[in-house]
Amino acid sequence: MNESGISSALKEAGLEVLTCMQCGTCTGSCPSGRYTSLNTRRIVRSARTGKNILQDENLWMCTTCYTCQERCPRDIKIADTILTIRTLAVHEGFMLPAHRKVSQLVLESGHAVPINDDVKEKRKKLQMEAIPETVHKYPDALKDVQTLLQSCEFDKLTADK
Repeated sequence: MNESGISSALKEAGLEVLTCMQCGTCTGSCPSGRYTSLNTRRIVRSARTGKNILQDENLWMCTTCYTCQERCPRDIKIADTILTIRTLAVHEGFMLPAHRKVSQLVLESGHAVPINDDVKEKRKKLQMEAIPETVHKYPDALKDVQTLLQSCEFDKLTADK
């Protein structure tokens, strides 16, 4: 994707980053940025200038907590912008291996973190049902989830490259 493609895609999605004044509130507020190299302000600046950032590993460090977006004095939809750029990256074949693995777990089991025997035991000790109200409890629903994900080609987008 060329440089203007990212800017155009953001505008089409209704995400306006040109009004960013680079105050740094987003980066200063980011809980993920305290533990990773994520710098939301840099990502927004790159998106503003049309820089191709689809291969930037920091896109995947965002936990989408929306703190940056809630605190932005210009009401820029920062987390939504990062999610849109991630979507563009996936469509171009860029995704961190760990995220690809999680995506494959969702395809296989219906969960990003499947419930194992240890979790079931912990749930029982907490006087909870061993299996929560998810596809683990309703195996027929897993087929529906897989059909839905395949119908939008999620399986192809997230396959090992």
